[in-house]
Amino acid sequence: MTAPAPPRPLRPPSVERLLTEAAAPLAERYGRQALTHALRAVLAAIREGRAAPAAEAAPLLARAQGLLEAENAPSLRPVFNLTGTVLHTNLGRAPLPPEAAEAVAAVMLQASNLEFDLARGERGERDDHVEALICRLTGAEAAVVVNNNAAAVLLVLNALALRKEVIVSRGELVEIGGSFRVPDVMARAGCRLREVGTTNRTHLKDYAEAIGERTGLVMKVHQSNYAIHGFTAEVEEAALATLCAERGVPFAVDLGSGNLIDFSAYGLPPEPTVRAVLAHSDLVTFSGDKLLGAVQCGIVAGRADLVAKVRKNPLKRALRVDKMTYAALAAVLRLYLHPERLHERLPALRLLTRERAAILAQAERLAPEIAARLAGRAAIGVEPCMSQIGSGALPVETLPSACLALRPPEGSGRKGEGAWLKRMAAALRALPVPVIGRISEGALRLDLRTLEDEAGLLASLDALNA
Repeated sequence: MTAPAPPRPLRPPSVERLLTEAAAPLAERYGRQALTHALRAVLAAIREGRAAPAAEAAPLLARAQGLLEAENAPSLRPVFNLTGTVLHTNLGRAPLPPEAAEAVAAVMLQASNLEFDLARGERGERDDHVEALICRLTGAEAAVVVNNNAAAVLLVLNALALRKEVIVSRGELVEIGGSFRVPDVMARAGCRLREVGTTNRTHLKDYAEAIGERTGLVMKVHQSNYAIHGFTAEVEEAALATLCAERGVPFAVDLGSGNLIDFSAYGLPPEPTVRAVLAHSDLVTFSGDKLLGAVQCGIVAGRADLVAKVRKNPLKRALRVDKMTYAALAAVLRLYLHPERLHERLPALRLLTRERAAILAQAERLAPEIAARLAGRAAIGVEPCMSQIGSGALPVETLPSACLALRPPEGSGRKGEGAWLKRMAAALRALPVPVIGRISEGALRLDLRTLEDEAGLLASLDALNA
């Protein structure tokens, strides 16, 4: 008897056959060229043994469609920030109000007067769209906008102290997110750092002894993302401003967070305002997307003659922002002109000022809804927690809040708890609108301080059982 011949391997249809016979809807939706590329990738995976063979068109087209959907899905997506950090650096910092989104939409789809003076009919200055607002809200004489606060500091240093010394207290040589350090920024700006004082104590005489013919600028860096406790001393800005004025040296403050209002009036930890700092300095640099609650940008505000030098610096063009940034920033700044309703209309401030009682009531209301969607997957409890104001702005300041604490289902024991928490966190990140929480004290915690779209969260969680 002869052995039966082995079955012949399935031969998938050719790319041309798939394109001509069954792929018209996909070609119409994604384009023939993109579909051809996806089909070739599907067939290559079969030839290389990375995918199961198929002789029919339907499964092959389904695989190609999956590739095309993944390819066309946006990488930058909305998420639910339930980490407990309101101004989260990695999650886009401050959410924008509807007014800002509408202002951006109005200028992004057609031509605009970005650098055109409509009254005079000639070339204009793009900073004009926000400069008057910034000056009104801060007391500055003039202002310019660049793409972030690090750029603002770099521009000030390069414009005012190129090839000169910049005096900074040793205790203020900070590192910000992404391992960017103040000394490195100074070096790139073409300045020479002159450290004074010690890590924990700096006195006025330290600055006085350091100022000399080579001094281009004295800079103070606000401690917005760190704190030094214990045996400490620092020079008040008013005293340092007087010294600099006597010596004829500009005095600049890197405020970082860019607060425009008195936080203590809202029950929040006090933070110096730009106006208060400008009362004792020549220039202030600050961010637009932290405590200010607007879009990412950096702002330089202060003396008109110094701002003019900053504006004329060639780096200003390299660091400038586009029309959408100006539109969003102007819309947010205009909200500050109505301070009585600011805490309602500015999302960042609204989230920061939520009362724990309201958040706790929200958690108790949502707990059974979410428990039903996670039945058999997790045990859910409502617990008090502490929110963080920001990861780059006031990271040491916390606010009382409430969270939903997710733990392994009852009866599963503590073995493998860490692996379960990681799997659950990954499952929430894979939702149509990803849910980002934080793992602490043996639970995946969903801090509800920043949750305003309850229906959206529940709809996204429905996908776990789809």
